[in-house]
Amino acid sequence: MDEAKQRNIASKGGQSVPAAKRSFAQDPALAAEAGRKGGQAVQASDRSFSRDRSLAASAGRKGGQATHSKNRGTGSGTDAAT
Repeated sequence: MDEAKQRNIASKGGQSVPAAKRSFAQDPALAAEAGRKGGQAVQASDRSFSRDRSLAASAGRKGGQATHSKNRGTGSGTDAAT
C-alpha cells in the first residue's frame, strides 16, 4: 500500500473521533485519565519500566531529545544511536 493511501485511511480513523476527545494537548486531564487506564490494564509485574529503571530513564531521555529536536526544527525526532 502506498503512503498516500495509508495516510488517507489513518486520517479517517482520527476524524471519526469528536475533536473534544481527540486532542490530549488541549485537555491534559483527558491525557492523564487515558494514561492511568493504560497503566491499570497491565499487571505491575509486566510493566517493563517498573522492573527496569534504566529503561525508563532511557525512554525519557529519548522523548526529551525528540521533543527538543522538533522544537528546533533541526532533527527528525528519532535517536539513531539506539
